[in-house]
Amino acid sequence: MSRFATLLLDLDGTLVDAFTTIHRSYTHVLPEFGRPAPTSAQVRRAVGGGLENAMRHFLPEELIAEGVRRHIAHTDSILLEDVKLMPGAMELLRDQHATGTALAAFTNKRGDHSRLICQHLGVTPFLRGIFGAKDTPWLKPQPEFAAHVLHELGAHAKTTLLIGDSPFDVQAAHHGGFACWCVTTGTHDAAQLSAAGAAGVFADLFAVQAALAQ
Repeated sequence: MSRFATLLLDLDGTLVDAFTTIHRSYTHVLPEFGRPAPTSAQVRRAVGGGLENAMRHFLPEELIAEGVRRHIAHTDSILLEDVKLMPGAMELLRDQHATGTALAAFTNKRGDHSRLICQHLGVTPFLRGIFGAKDTPWLKPQPEFAAHVLHELGAHAKTTLLIGDSPFDVQAAHHGGFACWCVTTGTHDAAQLSAAGAAGVFADLFAVQAALAQ
C-alpha cells in the first residue's frame, strides 16, 4: 500500500509525450511573425509555465496574445495526431488505481486540451480530476491552484505526492505543502530537478512505480 493517498500527475513530459505536437505548433506559428522556426530543444526549454509564459521566449509582449491565439488554433487541428503516453504511464495508473489511490492530472496545459488527450489515450477512467490552465484563474506554481485541487479532491497535503518534470512542479508542491518527485523524461535533467528541491528524481515512471511500491 502506497504511503500516499493522492497522486497528482503533471501531463507534458511526465504522463504524456506531447512535445511533437507542441513543437509543430511553434514551427507553424512563429514564421507567421517573421521569426525562425524553433528547434525542438528550444521549445522544450520554454514550456512548463503555461502557454503565455512559453511564448515570451519567442515573441515580444505586444505579440503574445495573438501568438497564443494562433498557437491554440493550430494545436486544436493536430492535438491528437502525435500525442502518446510516456513509458510506464499506463502501468503506474492501473496499479495505483487498483490500490485505491486517488489520481488526478495537475497541469499547466490547457484544461480542455488536457481532457481531450486523456480521453484519447484511455487514462480518464483512472483519474478523479483533470485540472489545467484556464480551468481556474491560476497556474502552477501559484499556491491557490494547488489549494483548489486538494479541495476539489478532498485530499490532504501530508498524504499527497506530485509527480512532475520541472521546477514549476517542485515549486507548486512546496507552495501546496506536499511532496514532489520528478522524472527526467521532460524539460529538465536530474541535476536541475534536484537543485530545485525535488524530494526524489527518477529516470522514468517505471522507476517511480518501483519506489511507490517500497
